[in-house]
Amino acid sequence: MPAIRSLTNTLRSRIQHAHLHTTRPAFHTPPPKIDVEALLATPTWSLDSLLPPSTPSTSTPTISSKQLHHLLRLSALPPPEDAAEEAKMLSSLSSHLHFVNEIRKVHVSGLTPLQSLRDETAAGIEMQEIGMKNLEEAFKKEEVKGTYYRRIRRGQDRVEEGESVKTWDVLGAARKKVGRYFVVDGGKE
Repeated sequence: MPAIRSLTNTLRSRIQHAHLHTTRPAFHTPPPKIDVEALLATPTWSLDSLLPPSTPSTSTPTISSKQLHHLLRLSALPPPEDAAEEAKMLSSLSSHLHFVNEIRKVHVSGLTPLQSLRDETAAGIEMQEIGMKNLEEAFKKEEVKGTYYRRIRRGQDRVEEGESVKTWDVLGAARKKVGRYFVVDGGKE
């Protein structure tokens, strides 16, 4: 009887202490209302800011012809055939660098980085989860053996044996045979 009392007292004290450690604040204030239409009425940036200006600015790093040839050599690409193609490559590379520099200026502190390039919404995560429905087919192939020490045996997928499998001469390509075995010469003679 004393054991039951001590158990009851222990449970009672745990229940009382559990109410003290709540995660909800006592006074909950609702989040402020945001006027979405007013927020989206004026754009905060333009796509044109990511593109290079029509006139080259001094802030954009210039790439020399020597650097271009070095980059092409590193990436195992052929050098430009003439000056026009080289100028086109330099212009394209300059616009790419401007785009990358504008992307690097974006303030991302406080944002969680992507885990991978996939659907990270609740529906996407649920679709990727492996559940019992996905495993039913595999569980049907299992067979439990033993009474005291239970072992699971998984049946292998059987391939239908056609005529080509039945008539295939396994040792047909072997140069040396001894009975139903093929012989491999060792390294030392």
